[in-house]
Amino acid sequence: MRPSVALDLKRSTVREATSRFCAANPRVFGSVLHGTDQDGSDIDLHVVWDTVQIVLPVLLKQLPAVQQDVEDEERNDDHSGDKSC
Repeated sequence: MRPSVALDLKRSTVREATSRFCAANPRVFGSVLHGTDQDGSDIDLHVVWDTVQIVLPVLLKQLPAVQQDVEDEERNDDHSGDKSC
């Protein structure tokens, strides 16, 4: 089966998977886009990752630990004569 045919059959599944993994705007390119795909061709798919959706929750969970690290470093800097980076 040509990949373009498989994509036509599973287009809604691709869109759902794209959304589930915090990606957006799926775009097909290459031979499938140009209609020159054959049995055994791959599907070239470009998506845009929503890094805010992915990274922000992780960063927010780490925020208390980061704040503690900053405070510890500031305390250490106050007692150290060396202020170089």
